[in-house]
Amino acid sequence: MNEDKKIAVLGCGLWGRNVVRNFYNLNALGMVCDLDDDNLAKVQAEYPGVKTTKDFNDILNNDEIMGAVVVTPSHTHFRFVKALLEAGKHVYVEKPISTVAQEARDLADLAESKGLVLMVGHLLLYHPAVNRLKMIIEEGQLGEIVYAQSDRLNINYFKNDRSVMWDLAPHDVSMICYVLGKNPKRVISAVGCSSDKNDIMDITHITLEMEGGATAQISDSWITPKKHVQLLVRGTKRTAIMDDTVAENKLTIYDNFKAGSSEVVQSDYLEIEPLKLECQHFISCCQTGKKARSDGENGFVVVSILEEAEKIMLGDRAKNLDNVDFALSRSKKI
Repeated sequence: MNEDKKIAVLGCGLWGRNVVRNFYNLNALGMVCDLDDDNLAKVQAEYPGVKTTKDFNDILNNDEIMGAVVVTPSHTHFRFVKALLEAGKHVYVEKPISTVAQEARDLADLAESKGLVLMVGHLLLYHPAVNRLKMIIEEGQLGEIVYAQSDRLNINYFKNDRSVMWDLAPHDVSMICYVLGKNPKRVISAVGCSSDKNDIMDITHITLEMEGGATAQISDSWITPKKHVQLLVRGTKRTAIMDDTVAENKLTIYDNFKAGSSEVVQSDYLEIEPLKLECQHFISCCQTGKKARSDGENGFVVVSILEEAEKIMLGDRAKNLDNVDFALSRSKKI
């Protein structure tokens, strides 16, 4: 793989700007594509020398671009990722890989058949504290894992996605699977609430049965003014809590049988932005051809679970969301 070839970013909105910044600082950014003139003007002002375009075909037809990052609303992912893979580009797509399990399966198979890297932006798999927790679990320090709970509660004034579950729960599902080293077997229950009284859920609660018998509960919110991001993993001996809202001492271990007993666990490289580590991983995968930690198969597992949860939550009404213009429907609320 030619190390001089660059990465393109498709979409430079609120999160896309962070992706653009990281690839630029890694000297790997070659092109940015967005339909918004103001977004492109900001890129041109902040990152001299980086090409900008409003035409997606400029990425597809550029031989100097070895890979592309898709940072667009989730319901657009499938068509963009498919086109990029068919054009021979490696792809890093923000979570979820799709909102349809069969589409996720098709993309994973397409990447495999073409020998291309397909990486999903399950950011927390690159978080130093999450990786430290995974090591602790693998070492047996917590005992046999019986329960995991992930809460990701925040405020979102745009909400331009299918639901909070599709926006945030991919983080929770992928993270729990990663630290436990187990996939979900089934969705036990799934409920949601819409503050706008429609089928685009602002709050969701999902309960999963994991391989090995542990139970996992996931809560996500778009309407919580005070941010709360926490993962709890309980074993037969000890319980770990990772609080990602604090700057330091994110990971603490508690003895299940001694009140007031706690131990703060230090993580290596905690000062490094997880997104930078994720972007570095994508570049490395493109150059070496190795599978990404959060590959297409990983993305398929997550989408399969969320699709099942949405069907439980909405029943036949879930199909109605396929034709909703989320950006338009939400802009009227802002």
